Amino acid sequence: MTTAKLASLMARGTEFLGCESAILCGAMSWVSERHLVSAISNAGGFGVIACGAMSPELLDAEIAATRALTDKPFGVNLITMHPQLFDLIAVCAKHEVSHVVLAGGLPPKGSIEAIKANGAKLICFAPALALAKKLVRSGVDALVVEGMEAGGHIGPVATSVLAQEILPEMAQQVPVFVAGGIGRGEAIAAYLEMGAAGVQLGTRFACASESIAHPAFKKAFFRASARDAVASVQIDPRLPVIPVRALKNAGTEAFTAKQREVANLLDSGAVDMGEAQLQIEHYWAGALRKAVIDGDVEGGSLMAGQSVGMVTKEEPVADIIAELMAQAATSLERRAA
Repeated sequence: MTTAKLASLMARGTEFLGCESAILCGAMSWVSERHLVSAISNAGGFGVIACGAMSPELLDAEIAATRALTDKPFGVNLITMHPQLFDLIAVCAKHEVSHVVLAGGLPPKGSIEAIKANGAKLICFAPALALAKKLVRSGVDALVVEGMEAGGHIGPVATSVLAQEILPEMAQQVPVFVAGGIGRGEAIAAYLEMGAAGVQLGTRFACASESIAHPAFKKAFFRASARDAVASVQIDPRLPVIPVRALKNAGTEAFTAKQREVANLLDSGAVDMGEAQLQIEHYWAGALRKAVIDGDVEGGSLMAGQSVGMVTKEEPVADIIAELMAQAATSLERRAA
């Protein structure tokens, strides 16, 4: 009966995504690639390719490679400030990608229409209620409400607060997925009962058996506790740097130095604000690659959410999803007793 209750609460999310469990995998650069994405979709969840700084050619190859590994639906996450955003949208259309996730700010003019023109469903991040309403008015099909406990780029508000603000207002209009700091099924059950259509997790999947992340990267996660995942600091108010949550290491300090360097370039007029932001984004992409691919856990960026303390071993994606669903079902059963 509780499994039926869980399925009922997730029905809107599973129908929207076209999968068995309304559990999205957060798009993690270098980690959310063909192997992890296909494994999550094959296990009944919903994998999402992290396009990040990829060129259209690289994304084209990645989508094709993922398709070769799964016949289940999966999505592609695109960054709004990518200079070739519309070319990337065209690549997704060419492959008939069913869901596109836009991250990194409000969708640029024409991007929503371009994505939906080929029948793709569009998911956007809503860091505030006013933005959630604006996005839905613009034609966005679903929202992700992500709190500051998440790994990678974060906003300033906690997941629990955002969920309380946004779910009562928006959950009847479009499917809303909750993200940030979710590591167990009990939390999933709670957000579903509040009106969420599903959830998004990244950190729990980063160290899955199917993740190509370097063994040293995974080991750093296994050793870490919640308090080790800290947010980066903005040192220059003129440079609107979105904070990034990662495990504290020498790379965290290096980012402070990078901000100073870019701020000096802004001062001298060598770069404009758009170029300055791109330099920061490229820095993160490079620092993350150092950690994920090369295993440089001191100099690279170990992006992780505060749920990292619940990541204690390498295990298959299917086991992670099964455990989360079992915990959620048991939690619902206890509440019904």
